[in-house]
Amino acid sequence: MKDSLKSLVQRLTLKQLRAVAAIAEAGTISGAAARLGLTPPALLQQLKLLEETLRVPLLERRAGLAVPTEAGREVLAAIAQIEGVLGDCVEAITALRNNESGQVAVAVISTAKYFAPAALAAFQRSHPNIELRLQVANRRDTIAALQQYEVDFALMGRPPQDFPVMAAAFGEHPHVIIAPCDHPFARVPRIPLSALKNETFLSREKGSGTRVLEQKLFKEAGVTPKASIELGSNETIKQAVIAGMGVALLSAHTIAAEYASHRLAILDVVGTPIVRQWFVVKRQEKRLLPAAQSLWDHFVREGRTFLPEIKLAVPLSPAPSAD
Repeated sequence: MKDSLKSLVQRLTLKQLRAVAAIAEAGTISGAAARLGLTPPALLQQLKLLEETLRVPLLERRAGLAVPTEAGREVLAAIAQIEGVLGDCVEAITALRNNESGQVAVAVISTAKYFAPAALAAFQRSHPNIELRLQVANRRDTIAALQQYEVDFALMGRPPQDFPVMAAAFGEHPHVIIAPCDHPFARVPRIPLSALKNETFLSREKGSGTRVLEQKLFKEAGVTPKASIELGSNETIKQAVIAGMGVALLSAHTIAAEYASHRLAILDVVGTPIVRQWFVVKRQEKRLLPAAQSLWDHFVREGRTFLPEIKLAVPLSPAPSAD
């Protein structure tokens, strides 16, 4: 029974239903045909097909007018509901097309959490009906979310290389070496990296963008630190540096507040700051819907204005920008 009912429903068409509604509203075939831009025979054909499918008359003639039967009134009620649902659908799609509503999922590496919320809040103020979902994770999990289509796009400092992506840079991303404020080199200019070889370096986990930069810096300078302690987050590393456990290479955007409040120092080490770029990144084949495209454009256009600023007590000697 269910299969035969499903088959019956699938044979109905919107054109047939609208033909019945137009005839009932106009009262005549000619009037309905003119309203729909059809010829009277074409309109009658739609009515005939529908009545044959349902095997019941839908209209009857009374005093020269077409009047719906009881079955016809059921069809009219159904088409009214269908037209309402379609209207809601078109309205929703129009809102999506005009960036007035929709959902956007964004993944950011943990380093970006120091500015991404402010950028998202600004976007939300101008797009209050767009729902945002933010996922903060390490580089590995952020790339996984991007690769598995769990998010529309991601914010990161180094786009992945193992699958095709589209990336757009939106601001500089400097990395500096930090130390406790009472460190002997806290106000020394042009410190060679070799002078820090006896320091304990506090490092992010293997595979993180910061760890890769640190290893590249050591390799190019031919320096091997005396000791290295791996810590799982920027916050833990900052607190460990403030406590005097060692020094660290971190994104300058993660330590702006602590530097401004004189809780840690930035060392003027030759070869730093290492200046990279912040990127918005999506899978190359990922098609962004209007809401997501609008947020992507927001980061490309305005993202740099949300990056933390650091006013250095002693200007650093910047290294060349790195890719």
